[in-house]
This record gives sequence, structure tokens and C-alpha cells, in this order.
Amino acid sequence: MSLARTQPLTIAPPEELLEVSFDDGMEEIIEEHLRHYPTRQAALLPVLWLCQERWGWLSAGVLRAVARRLELAPAFVEGVVTFYTMYQTAPPGKYLLQVCTTLSCALCGASGLLERLKEKLGIDPGETTPDGRFTLLGVQCLGACGEAPVIQVNNDYYTDMTTEKLDQLLDELP
Repeated sequence: MSLARTQPLTIAPPEELLEVSFDDGMEEIIEEHLRHYPTRQAALLPVLWLCQERWGWLSAGVLRAVARRLELAPAFVEGVVTFYTMYQTAPPGKYLLQVCTTLSCALCGASGLLERLKEKLGIDPGETTPDGRFTLLGVQCLGACGEAPVIQVNNDYYTDMTTEKLDQLLDELP
């Protein structure tokens, strides 16, 4: 049985994101978001998510472009990005490993999974492997408490994880 369905993230290098502009496709999606929200500020989270999906992370250049496009203060946009843990402000590895560390997952063995990842990858939470393949994070509730412990790899959830399943998952990632 294969576990891995996750594809690697496409990560734009920092030098490509110093100054950013939105192409026609992104502008169309931003306009669609703006039609569904009462204010430009209310559309901020989905626009940031759109940018992160496109470039893999949110550089200062991306934040400035979003602020300009939505006519918001750059400091406000930065404050929102740094408040929410779902936004990456540094280039992550091709696989962003997020281990839920809240109560349900902790009681079901998440700390052992986190320790296994630290040992196997040679990094601590908040770090990226030297080859740029993996970034490890301990995160708060992923909303799948009934299937604990849970690991999110990029945008995919892996539930009822064990160290054996974890090893298999890592081995199967493309």
C-alpha cells in the first residue's frame, strides 16, 4: 500500500521575488475574490494564499505587491502574515512537514513522530534540511483530532500515523 500522494512544492528563489507583479491569470482570480468579499481588506487571506500557492512562500516583495494591489498598508499585510502560522515567510523545503502537537495528537504519539523526524532528517522544528528537501514544523491543531496523530505534508493530511507509516511515507515521496 502506497501512502505518498503529495507532490513537491514549487519554490521560487528569493532573487525572483524581490519585486513581484501579478500576471493576468492571478489578476483574474484576485478580482474574483474581491467580488466575494465586502472590502479589500477582507480578501487579504485568500489573496495571500493564492500568492503562496504560486510562489511557495511570501517574500517581502510579494507582501509589498499584495499591499499595493489591495490598497492596504504594507505593515498591516506583514502583521497578518506573521500572525497566521499557515503562511511561510522564508522558502520552505520541497516538502513542508507539519506535525500536530496539540493534546489529541500528543496523547496518540505525535511527540514520538516529531522525535523520529528530528532524528531521521537531522533538523529541529523550524529548520530545513541542507539539501532543501524537507522543512519541519510543530503546529497547533490541524482539525483531524479523531484520526490522531496527524501530519500535514504540503497540503495533504496523513492520519493515524505511526513511526512505521512515517518512515514509509518519507521513503515514497517523489
